[in-house]
Amino acid sequence: MTQTLSWFLTGGGVQEGHGAEQQGQGGGEDEKLGSEFIMHHITDHKLFDLQVFGIDISITKHILIMWIVSAMMILLFGILFRKPKMVPHGLANFFELIIEYLDQEVMKPFLGDHSRKYAPYLLTAFFFVLFCNLLGLVPGSATATSNISVTAALAVITFVMVIMAGIKYHGLVGYCKGLIPPGLPVFILPIIIPVEILGLFTKHFALAIRLFANMVAGHVVVFAFLMIIFTFKNWAIGGTTLLFLLFVSLLEVLIGLIQAYIFTILSAVFIGMSIHQDH
Repeated sequence: MTQTLSWFLTGGGVQEGHGAEQQGQGGGEDEKLGSEFIMHHITDHKLFDLQVFGIDISITKHILIMWIVSAMMILLFGILFRKPKMVPHGLANFFELIIEYLDQEVMKPFLGDHSRKYAPYLLTAFFFVLFCNLLGLVPGSATATSNISVTAALAVITFVMVIMAGIKYHGLVGYCKGLIPPGLPVFILPIIIPVEILGLFTKHFALAIRLFANMVAGHVVVFAFLMIIFTFKNWAIGGTTLLFLLFVSLLEVLIGLIQAYIFTILSAVFIGMSIHQDH
């Protein structure tokens, strides 16, 4: 981000692409530069071009961030909980507090006695989304969860967990029968069955879109405030906008935490509904 800001402030982009036309068409050029500046930070970019048997598996910025987050989680939790203690101290105590809260308020209410079996996935999803969200706030980094491919992949994993849980506890036929509300007249079934199947997919689609849209929206707001400061170049407007920018940036930390919590609780609800189909 620092390099891009420097590029923007020094007018590098203007010199390369637009030259003297910038003065005559200042408003339009500023608007175009602003949109390019914002899009540069919310879209993914290739870091290493890699083709294997004609398949593009290039390493992008978001992939690198996910690798960093995965490595952070392995190292952090591996070190903190390598030797479990009855009363943990320091950072281990902080993370145990979060895990205990998720266990009592998210997993047990919706999964009941099955909460322990699905805790590894739900906790991994929570901390992965949380760390990706928070790491995206670091200057020069990127938010992997603002990529629809990433949120869609997370939603697909939850979808697979839901289907596997339903089949495990009810069998394939029993799970499919459980999707249909009991006691319905037979002539309604041709309408209800497609609706229930469609609903099974749409709620996971919404899970992906919710996380993606919230993270993109937050970044657009932050960079839009930055654009206002550099466009008007006025101390009064810049100072006022900077206060809003600081407020939104702090709000982004809270949004990152809330979105990780919402993704986890919805995943727990969907898995719980698959197990307890009679409720």
